[in-house]
Amino acid sequence: MNKVILSPSLLSSDFTRLGEQIGILEKSGIKALHFDVMDGVFVPNISFGIPVLKSIRKNCDMILDVHMMVTEPESKIEDFIKAGADIITVHAEASIHLDRALRLIRDAGKKAGVALNPATPVSVLEEILPETDMVLIMSVNPGFGGQKYIPYCTEKIKKLRKTADMVNPNLSIQVDGGINPDTLKTVLEAGADNIVAGSAVFSGDIEENVSVLMKEIGDYERKS
Repeated sequence: MNKVILSPSLLSSDFTRLGEQIGILEKSGIKALHFDVMDGVFVPNISFGIPVLKSIRKNCDMILDVHMMVTEPESKIEDFIKAGADIITVHAEASIHLDRALRLIRDAGKKAGVALNPATPVSVLEEILPETDMVLIMSVNPGFGGQKYIPYCTEKIKKLRKTADMVNPNLSIQVDGGINPDTLKTVLEAGADNIVAGSAVFSGDIEENVSVLMKEIGDYERKS
């Protein structure tokens, strides 16, 4: 079993205090940051991109996990690699040539992930799963923070974990959307090992929120 990672989503941070809040996360023991890139086409909203990632990379040693919610991700992968991304995840729904996209990422020495929208079945990854480092199960419809967890995604996580155990046992399963202390246990028990949390981290006291989530993770790992 992979060690469970908590990856706070910077989309929910206070952009006027971004550096300060990243510092709080680092002091709280966070090892990875989730960086949501939105182009206003694949999803309705526009977030941040290369300049922000570069700035963070200059002052941060944490793993930078880039989630590309963009059309034609292949054309932008190289730029994000140069900007300092450690993990790059592209959507199966947005990439016409998914195999090529993953090879671009892995050939650069980075980890390659594939994201699935809630209604996209795990079966679309049947051929590509052995070539994938991580699969991101979206447990809300992408593009907005603060949404509620979609319950049927629990079965998707279980199905993916079962399949991966046969063809790619080291696959990391990331879950993003509606994660809070109430839903965290559900996704952990289903097989997730990389937990993206936005509002649950940044709403209120960041240190306290991280402590609550990490305790839940620690309790789960001790029982497993």
